Amino acid sequence: MHRHAPDPPATHQHDFEVGNPFGERRTWIVVVLTSLMMVAEILGGWWFGSMALLADGWHMATHAVALGITAAAYALARQHRGDPGYAFGTWKIEVLGGFASSVVLAMVALYMVGESVARLFSPSPVQYDQALWVAVAGLAVNIVCALLLKHDHPEVHDHAHGHEHGPESHDLNLKAAYLHVLADAFTSVLAITALLGARSLGWVWLDPLMGIVGSVLVARWAVGLMRQTSRVLLDREMSHPIVSRIRAALESDGDARVCDLHVWRVARRQFACIATVVADEPKTPQQYKQRLAHCSELAHVTVEVLRCEEHDRVGV
Repeated sequence: MHRHAPDPPATHQHDFEVGNPFGERRTWIVVVLTSLMMVAEILGGWWFGSMALLADGWHMATHAVALGITAAAYALARQHRGDPGYAFGTWKIEVLGGFASSVVLAMVALYMVGESVARLFSPSPVQYDQALWVAVAGLAVNIVCALLLKHDHPEVHDHAHGHEHGPESHDLNLKAAYLHVLADAFTSVLAITALLGARSLGWVWLDPLMGIVGSVLVARWAVGLMRQTSRVLLDREMSHPIVSRIRAALESDGDARVCDLHVWRVARRQFACIATVVADEPKTPQQYKQRLAHCSELAHVTVEVLRCEEHDRVGV
C-alpha cells in the first residue's frame, strides 16, 4: 500500500485566503455612514410624523447591525489568520458573516411586510416636504455606500485561478454588505415614491404597497445569499465541474479507478481534495498528484493508493 507522507509543517501552510483588506476598510466606512443616516432618519421620522421615514430608519438600523457583523467577520478572520487551530485557515469566518447577514436581511423583509400591512389599516398624518428631504439624503448616502462596496479591489483577484467564475468565487461577506446597502437604497426609493404620491395625489395606500414590493425583493436577495453561503459552509461542492476534472485526470491511464473522492472549498477560488485510487499496477501518490497539476484551483491534495486485491480485502 502506498500512502501519502505528510508535508513538513515548516514548509506547508493551510491558510489559503489572504483576506480582503480593501473590503474590510470600505465596510467600516459604510458602517459609520449608515449609522449616522439611521439616526437622522429615525429622528426625522419621529419629528415630522412620517411612519415611512421612521420605518426606513429602523430598517436601516438592522442593516447597520448586519454591516457590523460583516466588518467583525473580516477582523476575526484577519486576527486568527495563521492560527493552527483552524485546519484550513480562517476564510470561512467571512462566509459565516455573510450567512449571518443573510438571516438579518430575511428578518428585515418580514419586518417590512408587517409594517406595511399595519399601515394599510392605520395611516397617520405626515409632514411630506420635510420627510422627503430626509429620505432623499438617505438615498444619497445609500448610493455612496453601494459604490464603495460594489467591487472587490483588483488586488484580491488572482487571475492565476481563472477557471472559477461561480458566485462562491466572490467575497460573499462583502456581497452581503453590498446587498444590505442595496436594500436600503431600494427602500429609500420606495419611501420617496410613496411620499410623493401621497403628497401630490393623496394616495396614502401607496406607502404600504411600496413596502410590500420592497420586502419581496429583499427576501429574494436574502434567500439567494443564504443559499450561496450555506453551500460553502456545508461543503456542498461535489456537483462542481472540478470534481469531474479531478476524476478524469486520475483515471486517465485506464488502469486507475477513483473509489473515494472528497472535494471542498478552502478559499474563494481554491479547493482541497482527498482521493483514494485503486489500480492493478498502482503508481506512487506523487505521480497521481502530478496528473492534477493542470487544476490550478487545487491548493491541497492528498492521494491514497491501493492495489485492487488490497482494496477488495479491506473493503474501502
